[in-house]
Amino acid sequence: MQSGPQPADFADVRATNLAVVLRHVRTHAPCSRADIAAATGLNKATVSSLVADLIERRLLRETGLAEHRIGRPATMLVLDGQPYAAIGMEVAADHLTAVAVDLAGEQLLSWRRAFTGTETAAGKAVSTIAALAARAASRVAAQGRQVLGVTVGVPGLVDADGAVRLAAGLGWRDVELRADLVRALRDPKYDVAVDNDANLSALAEHRYGAYAGTANLVYLTGELGIGAGVVVDGRLLRGGRGFSGEVGHLQLDPTGPPCPCGRVGCLEALAGVRAIIRRVLPDAEADGPVTDFAPEIEEVVRRARRADAATLAALTAVGRHLGHGVSILANLVNPDVVVLGGNFVPLAPWLLPAAESELATRAVAPDAGGCKLVASALGPSAAATGGAARALAAVDAGHLPPLPA
Repeated sequence: MQSGPQPADFADVRATNLAVVLRHVRTHAPCSRADIAAATGLNKATVSSLVADLIERRLLRETGLAEHRIGRPATMLVLDGQPYAAIGMEVAADHLTAVAVDLAGEQLLSWRRAFTGTETAAGKAVSTIAALAARAASRVAAQGRQVLGVTVGVPGLVDADGAVRLAAGLGWRDVELRADLVRALRDPKYDVAVDNDANLSALAEHRYGAYAGTANLVYLTGELGIGAGVVVDGRLLRGGRGFSGEVGHLQLDPTGPPCPCGRVGCLEALAGVRAIIRRVLPDAEADGPVTDFAPEIEEVVRRARRADAATLAALTAVGRHLGHGVSILANLVNPDVVVLGGNFVPLAPWLLPAAESELATRAVAPDAGGCKLVASALGPSAAATGGAARALAAVDAGHLPPLPA
């Protein structure tokens, strides 16, 4: 038996080259076949053959002629993707989100549904998630589109098989979410995947965000927990078993408040959404745990805008804890930018000054190693958008939909 690297066959090479052409057009459209050949090093005949294949698959389309060129006008190419859609979903403590996008990243639907994740048993949650996924798939199918994949983001440890090993904020442990969803959706023709919500948010930022394409980027979730999606040298950092990014459970204060993970003084316990609400609105949980955080966050914002002294002091303290956590990331992976998402976004005007100051103080490298700290511009659906982006990234990598029959 032969061991070691094996030569790629023609099909592998062609799939790779198809992906190269598709990625080039996505980044540089409109462009011509000659532009693609010049930029990729592929010869013109090969490019013409590859483009014809991609047009037949309806991944590219021709769009008129470019007049302002040397020589005769060239036929220009842009992404098509009209027959395709990718669906992403996010499971949060107080809501479910579903987003569908086409190949060019145009949003086809964006739904947000109330969901008491902290009070819903995992089995019932699977049924609810599957029902929303099925509705989204039916909606885009009714538009004549093929679903490329459904990816669900969960705030917790997700292994390579799509099982949620621990989601402390939801009270989940060892939930075979991907397998359960496939059964609930009756073995759909499209791919079903489950991933950590921070990883998916980082993919969304890297593909669509204000710092899209940044080689070294971190996204910090601001939902019930605090997770980190880490992109290093343009690739998502997953670790040996896919459990990287649990920055919310870094212990910052050994005498600090208890954390849902069972430890004390974690970043999540000091700067998560529950910690913010408890600091600013100590009576919010008088009638039981808060399960819908949006009204409380809106009230915190209102008080901050009125320059309420206690609120500003609380947000400054939370900002310092965030800056402390970010400084650890800055020292470990030296990101170009750390993006705050979720509930941190509306609070960013009051969190960022203290966080930036703490980052500058605690980072070892001068100027925090060049690390910027910013609020996400993607809105509350970043993880769901990243779930959709995951399926599109698979197409970019050469896993193309089949030719029409």
